[in-house]
Amino acid sequence: MRGAGRWRTVGLVAATLATAAVSAAQGPPDLRVTLPPRDSLGITGPWVRSRNVLADRAVRELLNNGFPARLRYRVELWTTAGWFNREVRAVEWDDVVRYDPMRKTFEAVRVRGDSVTPLGIFRQFAEAAAEVERPVRPVFRPASGPGRLYYNVTLTLEMLSVTDLDELQRWVRGDLQPAVRGQRNPGTALSRGARTLLSRLLGGEQRTLDARSPRFRVP
Repeated sequence: MRGAGRWRTVGLVAATLATAAVSAAQGPPDLRVTLPPRDSLGITGPWVRSRNVLADRAVRELLNNGFPARLRYRVELWTTAGWFNREVRAVEWDDVVRYDPMRKTFEAVRVRGDSVTPLGIFRQFAEAAAEVERPVRPVFRPASGPGRLYYNVTLTLEMLSVTDLDELQRWVRGDLQPAVRGQRNPGTALSRGARTLLSRLLGGEQRTLDARSPRFRVP
């Protein structure tokens, strides 16, 4: 599937939420992957951009009630050489957005491996959403060879529990040193928590967008 992705919901879907996820004025959730110019295909990765992923009314309500949103991106490079398509390499990162009711601000951070990059603190939700929707170019160096290449991108939206948020904040402050030293994957701090209530509100435990680039050859 090229261009815009389509929501795929993990878990049982409430029909009323499935049909009223995003207002028409904002448009549906969208994920796109764009190839760089042909002369740089072998030295740079694709542009990845999402839109309206946080625009769902249920997501906004959960954010305003203290449940952070995690947007997990996975960019895979695939080759068509051989009998079956084969994954060559992959890159992942998380964008986390949370609301601070005391300061009435939204904070966004990006987590890549053991690195946390603040994206900013914003007074308005639209500003935070715009920041995490900026195009991102992951580092890829696809080598030339037989067959053609393409990128497959997956974006998973998940609402975190209060326990998840507390553990994430402790890890960001450096309290969870084993994660920083590589003895413990910090991603696990974002993957646990009771999600029964969140599943009902969201219509599923997770929501996923997929997008695929056109096939190409490295010059």
